[in-house]
Amino acid sequence: MSMRTELSRPKAPSKLKHYLSAAVIILLLWGSSVQTEATLSELIEGFPNMFDLLEEMFPPKWTYFDNIAGAMLETIRMALIGTTIGAILSIPVALLCAGNITASWWLHHPVRFLLNLIRTIPDLLLAAVFVAIAGIGPLPGIMALTLFSLGLIAKLTYEALEGIDRGPIEAMTSAGANGIQRIVYAVVPQIQAHFMSFTLYTFEINVRAAAVLGLVGAGGIGHYYEITLGFLEYDKTCVIIIFTLAIVLLIDYSSTKLREKLL
Repeated sequence: MSMRTELSRPKAPSKLKHYLSAAVIILLLWGSSVQTEATLSELIEGFPNMFDLLEEMFPPKWTYFDNIAGAMLETIRMALIGTTIGAILSIPVALLCAGNITASWWLHHPVRFLLNLIRTIPDLLLAAVFVAIAGIGPLPGIMALTLFSLGLIAKLTYEALEGIDRGPIEAMTSAGANGIQRIVYAVVPQIQAHFMSFTLYTFEINVRAAAVLGLVGAGGIGHYYEITLGFLEYDKTCVIIIFTLAIVLLIDYSSTKLREKLL
């Protein structure tokens, strides 16, 4: 007598969780729009104004390019210096924040708190503070970008440090290596490619950020944004936007290729 074994089909998971999640998201969006008084009707009513602005921006006043070339180079220099200094300063900070490198809870948690505090302050606010301290010019912008780079690179680096293989560190420890030797020969080779990638990524962001720091007097191309927008010279603003976009795309492409080689 043969027995037939019927395989029971597994039941499909309940979709109630997905429905509840969607309902919560919709409720949050609705509540946020009510509290901020943002309505779809206002967007629809104001949408034609966008075309009026675009009409005033085109054709761009290409002769204005000669006025902003020097300021764009200053913006790139600000981003380069700020990123470099911030990357150098982030190395010891990241090592102090990594729990598997710095075992003392009383050491790496306060440093993490300070790092979070630095990342909390917007770069525009940092630039405004440094303008009040050092005066108008590129120096406040460099100082603001340095702190911003320090916060971002150190955060990404210490998270990568906590994911490294501990085998080389333990091998160096068993061989009698001191702390500096363990970092140089066991930690740095595992993290250097990631660190360079984080630095290049931060440089891309800083070029964009440096372009608007001039709005608070921190030098760079942002000063010309303020002038052209203040005088409603949108055709000149369009030239600045196109020039900035071209520079950002070029840097983004170059850094992407460099990151591919590093990783």
